[in-house]
Amino acid sequence: MSPDYLLFAQHGWADNNQHMAHLAQQLATDCTRIIAPSLNYAMTWLRMAPLIEEVERIAMEAVQSYPDAPLRIMGHSMGGLIWLEVLTRHPDWWPKVHSLVLVASPVGGADLGRIIDPLQVGVGIAADLGQDRRTMAGAIAQQINTLVIAGDVDGGSDGTITVESTKVPHAQFVDMEGLNHAVLRSHPWVVETIRQFWQGKSFSAPLTQHPVIEQLRAIPGMTDAHLRDLPQSEPFLTLEDDAVLRVWRHPLGIDHVYVLAPNQACLYAGYVGWLHRPDLWTALNQLREAMVDHHSSPLV
Repeated sequence: MSPDYLLFAQHGWADNNQHMAHLAQQLATDCTRIIAPSLNYAMTWLRMAPLIEEVERIAMEAVQSYPDAPLRIMGHSMGGLIWLEVLTRHPDWWPKVHSLVLVASPVGGADLGRIIDPLQVGVGIAADLGQDRRTMAGAIAQQINTLVIAGDVDGGSDGTITVESTKVPHAQFVDMEGLNHAVLRSHPWVVETIRQFWQGKSFSAPLTQHPVIEQLRAIPGMTDAHLRDLPQSEPFLTLEDDAVLRVWRHPLGIDHVYVLAPNQACLYAGYVGWLHRPDLWTALNQLREAMVDHHSSPLV
């Protein structure tokens, strides 16, 4: 008998499949086939390529065995990144995918990965976790119903990755205050949120971003930041729509930039290290020059 769904549940870095399998079991029906591979723990510390290939192999076997069954996909942390890569390799699967749920996945690049491998020259798994896959994820979310679940324990991160790094254009977004990175793997709130998402509940409008954020993210070395240092920042530029760019330099020479909406809500926070500081300031000054005729604010 063909299952009602193929439910893929993928764990992430430095983990096994115990929690994600439990999450899947809480969501499955009697007719659901669960596929929750346990990747080699030691291999999750090396590179993502063999992990992607293993998940792809397992998924291909399942899809070929049950060609008429729709797919439901869940990935925690690096598990979500692995599935973004697999889906990008298989756009022919997209019409079969009922939904994609990314739980605490650093789609924009984990800041810890950027710190360990700032030049992205290939320092183990750090190079892969630090990669920005937001364009990839956004293209998928335009075609596949996608939900992003993030945790927030300190006003900007789940204790491991920043909330900002989880956001995906065109996806729905849920921020669960008080839940840390590990707890998100199978917390009852996550279970119920996914269940309601599958039933058609809308948790947010599809995420969009201010046009200037795309320009900032294109700056070499730009990494999504925590909001903790926002109060120390100073106004740099008021944009045409009254959004404000603010800047702050960490004592170690790490330059931060923030984009605030007219209502003072923070739309984006990012930083670059000393190596890419000239790139940041070139971009900021170009923005300021473009605003000369639009009542821009001077550098404070």
